[in-house]
Order: sequence, then C-alpha cells, then structure tokens
Amino acid sequence: MSEIEIFKISEDEDDTRIDKILANRYSDVRSRSYFQYLINNEFVTINGQPVKKQFRPLQGDEVRIEFVLTPELKLQPEEIPLDVIYEDDYLLAINKPAGMVVHPAPGNWSGTFVNALIHHCKDIESRFFQQSARPGIVHRLDKETSGVLIAAKDPRTQQKLTELFSSRQVKKVYFAICLGSPKEGEVNAPIGRHPINRKKMCVREEGGREAITQFKLLTTDGKISLLSINLITGRTHQIRVHMKHLGTPVLGDATYGNIQQNQRYQVKRQLLHARTLQLTHPMTGEVLTLTADFPDDIKQFLDKLHQQHN
Repeated sequence: MSEIEIFKISEDEDDTRIDKILANRYSDVRSRSYFQYLINNEFVTINGQPVKKQFRPLQGDEVRIEFVLTPELKLQPEEIPLDVIYEDDYLLAINKPAGMVVHPAPGNWSGTFVNALIHHCKDIESRFFQQSARPGIVHRLDKETSGVLIAAKDPRTQQKLTELFSSRQVKKVYFAICLGSPKEGEVNAPIGRHPINRKKMCVREEGGREAITQFKLLTTDGKISLLSINLITGRTHQIRVHMKHLGTPVLGDATYGNIQQNQRYQVKRQLLHARTLQLTHPMTGEVLTLTADFPDDIKQFLDKLHQQHN
C-alpha cells in the first residue's frame, strides 16, 4: 500500500508547473526528479486526470499524489535500536530520538525509522505492496523532534490509523521549552508555505490552511518556559510556526527560533517532544494512551526550571 495525499492548489501556487509545486510542498521528502517520475508514471493526477510535468494547475484544482518507490530505490532493513513504548500484532509505537528521520528521503536514504521498522517487523514488507515507499507510516515527526511515533504493521491497520489522524480522533500532546513566558491560550492562525522561502511555513491569512494550537504554561523562570501543547490540527511545523507567531519560539529551533538565544543556551535542536498520543485502537477498540519519556537534553532544562522554584 502506497501513501496517498490529496490537496488543493493554493493561490500562490496558481499557474505554476506541477513538478515545481510538488518539489516545493514536499521539499523534505523527495527531489524534483522524483516527482517527475511520479507524474510521468501517472501516480499524480489533477482533478482525476493524469498530466505532464509542465502542466500548470489553477487555484482550487485537486491534486492526488501516490508516493511509490522508484525502480532504483529499494528499502533496506537496518538493525537500529528502537525504544518501544507499545507493540501488538497490528501496530508499533516508539519513542523516536531527535535526529532520526521518519522515512527515506534525499540526503537520508538510510538510518530512518522505516529502515528500522522493516528490520524489527521481519515480514512487514510482504504485507504491503512492494513499491510502497513508506510501509506502515501514518504520521510524521520532524527530524529533530523527539517522542511518540506510531506505525501500522499491515495495510488495513494503516488505513484505519490514517483515518483516525485525518478525522482528528487522535489526541496529540507535546511538551516544548520555549523562550519567554506565554500565558495559557490558543492560537488559531492559518498556516501555509512561506511566499519567498518555500522550505519554510508561516502564518498566512490568505491561502493558509486552518491551524489550531492550544497551550498551557507549566513552569517558567521568566526567560524560558515549559509548555504543554495540544494540537487540534496537524499542519507542517505547526507548533514551531505558532510559537514564533506568539513571539515565544521553541528554544533551539534553527528555522523559526532565535539564533542568538539558541547559541546562548547551547541548544542544537528544537526542544520539542511528542509526549503523548491517545487514541482508540483501530482493531481492538482499546483506548491507548502512549507516553514517551523525556530525552536527556529536555530533562536538563526541566531540572533548571525545577530548581528555580525550590
């Protein structure tokens, strides 16, 4: 089973070559040549019809993209230790370390969670179609974000888990170390591609997609704070973009954060951790609450904040 995504062309993508649009939207996934391969082999359709790579869709057109492996790319199982939180016959949940990429992509063809997954679950590839580029993957975490990551062991479970995520039936709670001391509240601000730097996201009133983030201040020393963050929607870089929008960026964030403060605190990655996922097991009906322990770098800051209050 290959991963399928559907989206509509935004205002700023209007009348732009489809191969360029896909390369910009999924710059962290594959190269432009990969998307040209998908287009040429009719794994990309617009309004239900295959197109040429030079085709220029219009705002509102519906794009359907099926991520498959190219003939020269074969997933390799790798014996990479996994911090398993939960596992049964249908799914696997791990505490993903910072620095691990979820699935193979340009610059990261090995050492990913998928490489570890197909080694850990010996027969998982045989359960999916051989051209699947992301067997079992139902959601993603940024490379430098740690925490709960869940994967399916068969196509039926993958489909049902994907439906749970897309219909917002999975409760996602993150913990973040942020600059400043934001009050408890909610950010309801649409997110879209940055109009100039296409590898970044930003708050966009025009052309952005609905994005809602709820947050609660847990502790602070006035300069940095620990926040509990509940994601209502799941947009790319949502927490990082919304925290920047508030003026309290995630500490260590090299893209949306404060570079000087990152250097001052000697932080080399965004201190963002997917703490908890809560969902109803798609096959057994059991309510699962999956919690990931904090990594050492976040623990150090938690200790500092705790000492400030003692």
